[in-house]
Amino acid sequence: MSAPSSAPSGTTKSSTKSSGTAGGTGGTGSTSAAQAPSTTTAPDATDTAPPPRLRTRRTLLAHLAPLTRLPRWTVLPACATLGALAGGTYGLLQTPEYTATSYVVAVPGAKADPATALGFAQAYGRVATQLAVLGDAQVAAGVSPTELQDRVKVATSPDAPMISVSASADRPGDAATLANAVSRALTTSAAHTKDSTRVKLLPFSRAVAPTAPSSLSAPVTALVGLCAGGLLGGLGLLVRPRAAARTLPGGAVPGPASAEVRGGA
Repeated sequence: MSAPSSAPSGTTKSSTKSSGTAGGTGGTGSTSAAQAPSTTTAPDATDTAPPPRLRTRRTLLAHLAPLTRLPRWTVLPACATLGALAGGTYGLLQTPEYTATSYVVAVPGAKADPATALGFAQAYGRVATQLAVLGDAQVAAGVSPTELQDRVKVATSPDAPMISVSASADRPGDAATLANAVSRALTTSAAHTKDSTRVKLLPFSRAVAPTAPSSLSAPVTALVGLCAGGLLGGLGLLVRPRAAARTLPGGAVPGPASAEVRGGA
C-alpha cells in the first residue's frame, strides 16, 4: 500500500523540478531577449519631407494650373490690358515736357536776289545748333552748349526764308528762354557776315511760355500701350503652334502589305 503512494510523489517532484528548470531557462532567455539592443530605427520624418524650395515650386504650379486650361484667345485681352496699364503708369509718372518756338526770317539786301535769302536761310538753319552759335546763347540761357544741343531743334521751310527754333524744358518759362536765346545768338552771328552775304536775319516772332505740355498725356500713353499689347498678343497667338497640330491622329495608318499577300492577290 505504501509503494504506490510513494511513486506518484517522486514523479511529482521530478516533474516540478523539470518545470522549475524549464521556467528558469525560459526566464533567462526572456531577460536576454529584452536586454538585447534593437537594430531597427524609425524613419526620420525630415528625410522624406521635400525641401522648402520644392514645396514652394509645387504650390506655385498648383496655383497656376487653372491658367493653363484657359482658351488660347485669352492671351490677346491679357496682353492688351497689361500694355494699357504699363502705358498709363508711364504717362502718370513721367515728367511733363514743355516746348516753345521762336521764328527768325532771312531778309535780302537792297541789291540781293530774293531767292538768295531762301538759300541762306537753309544754310543758317544748319549751323544754328553748332557750338559756335550756341556758345553765345549759353550765357542768356544759363545752360551749357551741350545741353542746348540736346534741348533745341531747328527747322527750315523749303518755300519761305524762315527758321524755327524750338526748345524743350521741364518748365514753360525755361523753354521760352532757351528758344529766344538761340534765336538771338543766330541773328547776332548772321549780322557779322551781312556785308558779304547781303542777307541779314531778323527776329520774326518771339517764343512765349506754353500753356500745355507737349509730352503725351496719360490717356494717350495708355492707348498706345493698349495697341502695343494687343499687337504683341496677336503675334504670340500666330507664332504659338496649335495643340491640335501637335497631337497624333486617332486612326491607325495601315502598314504596307507583305510579299505573300501581294503574290496571292
